[in-house]
Amino acid sequence: MQFVALMAFCTLVWAYAQLEWGLPQGVRRAVLQVRGSIVTEDGSVLARTVGGKRVYPNGPLAGQLLGMMGDTNGLEGLEAAYDSRLSAGQKVTLTIDPAIQAAAESVLKGAVLEHRAEYGSVVAIETKTGKILASATYPAFDPNSWKGQDPAVWRNRAFLDRFEPGSTIKGLVVAAAIQEGLTSPNTLYNTPMSRWVGTRRVGATIHDAVPHPGSLTTKQVLRYSSNVGMSHIVEHFPNQKLYDYLSAYGFGEDTPIPTVRTASGMLQPVARWDDVVRTTNAFGQGMSATTLQLATAYNALANDGLYVAPRLVVGEAQPQGREIVSAQTARTTRELLHAVISEGIPGAAGIKGYALAGKTGTAQVVVDGKYSSTIYDSVFAGFFPSDRPRVTLAVMVHGAKERYHGSMLAAPIYRDVAAAIISKWAEPPVPEAVTSP
Repeated sequence: MQFVALMAFCTLVWAYAQLEWGLPQGVRRAVLQVRGSIVTEDGSVLARTVGGKRVYPNGPLAGQLLGMMGDTNGLEGLEAAYDSRLSAGQKVTLTIDPAIQAAAESVLKGAVLEHRAEYGSVVAIETKTGKILASATYPAFDPNSWKGQDPAVWRNRAFLDRFEPGSTIKGLVVAAAIQEGLTSPNTLYNTPMSRWVGTRRVGATIHDAVPHPGSLTTKQVLRYSSNVGMSHIVEHFPNQKLYDYLSAYGFGEDTPIPTVRTASGMLQPVARWDDVVRTTNAFGQGMSATTLQLATAYNALANDGLYVAPRLVVGEAQPQGREIVSAQTARTTRELLHAVISEGIPGAAGIKGYALAGKTGTAQVVVDGKYSSTIYDSVFAGFFPSDRPRVTLAVMVHGAKERYHGSMLAAPIYRDVAAAIISKWAEPPVPEAVTSP
């Protein structure tokens, strides 16, 4: 009897050694046979095990998000993040909508190729719940055939790549300034094409890129994306107070999403802020964020001022939301961001018969400690419908060689992904007279 027990114990030890040291093909197959699937809420299977082999039925769909398998363990993405759960045979259900994911990937691919860019990402969030409906990265990655590929292609850029969000930040800062009573939609500012900010000894000249009238209201500051106008709006904004707002939007903080690896972005410590830093932060320079963070921040404006943490895996706990600005402030800002599209770039970012809202950004990329004059990030963040938002979108494309401005590249991506989602809803257009909120 003792001999039988000893043999059983030795068998267990050998099986464990096979798993740990990778000697055994038979046990590897057994482990993979019971590995849980990765599915979506509508039942679509994104990853499963067939005949001892990990298979991704949709090829590159959400490839960087899913990651890939080694012989027995997940190496990247969700396969790695949820390895213990999947290895125990449990499935992981995602909030991703396969149709929206496919549309985002297709539109992004076309734009990156057309503008000869290096890479890009798109994130779509369901406004009220924070569910991530799409997380797209291009160039594409097929986890069925990952060996031999450049590791950069595996990278989940939507969650991990940090970039300066540029003028997209203006919409968020204007909301904070309205909330603090520092400005209103019709407050008028003197806006030459350049302005000195700071003291005579320590300061910098702020420049505008888009020609505009010499005086602009806050509404027009967003419409013309005026850095000079933003310098006026934040001139009396206490440094600590503005820093707190940007932190509340999620910048410089860890993204409150469990298990999955994300980057936090950067805000300079408030102790280093002066007039110049405060002003440049107001138009998204000198700080950084990920596409996921930018989408989540804009989602707070869409969600009547309430920040909700992004959700990716069904059933996981979600932190309690927090109010950043009042519902009224959020609605007022949404009207201003609707006007950015309807009065400024209707062809690039608008869809006739539908109320869309958002803001472009064109950010110079820092190379060797200096802002490059040839490499840019094209950015857009917005939501729709602007009067009762259901989805928030953020777009980033890096290193385009042709027509790199946000209005030329990122805005049309937003428009086309939004069009695909609206088509999925089968929501009819409304007369132009009532498309503004």
